[in-house]
Amino acid sequence: MAFFAEGREVQCFATYGGARRGTPVSSFIRVDDRPIRVRCDIEAADALLCFDASLLAGRFLATARPGALVVVNSSRSPGEYAAELPGYRVLPVDGLAIAQRNGLGRIVNSALLGAFARALEAPALDTLCRTIAEAAPKSGKENAQACVDGYRAVGEQMQRAAA
Repeated sequence: MAFFAEGREVQCFATYGGARRGTPVSSFIRVDDRPIRVRCDIEAADALLCFDASLLAGRFLATARPGALVVVNSSRSPGEYAAELPGYRVLPVDGLAIAQRNGLGRIVNSALLGAFARALEAPALDTLCRTIAEAAPKSGKENAQACVDGYRAVGEQMQRAAA
């Protein structure tokens, strides 16, 4: 929705595992300034957002191209992932801590979206926060703040890595 709000072309789709709660789900998004004509699965992603660090394994990473960006919900350090997952640019963000600080319990979506947006440098933070605040079924203000916190957490990591 945030990319649409910025006038971008968007295509998104998902694949679902078993029909039970807690089964891993894969969602995909393509974004471009021009109309998107391709309608096939994404087999070599430029970036991945992983809500559960236990899923960072062969099958998940097989969908990424070499050198892909991986934003992962984790309290571990970037250095640990650099040693464990060479060939990927891994940015961990503690989405759970951010969600809890903002009164969202275990709902990490907004924190991770903010982190992912900062890592990708799109969409703009103000557009993303406005979209989240408008679309959140409840706790719009808290979700928008979690988004800002996730965005800042990854921004700080990127600054440290560049220094």
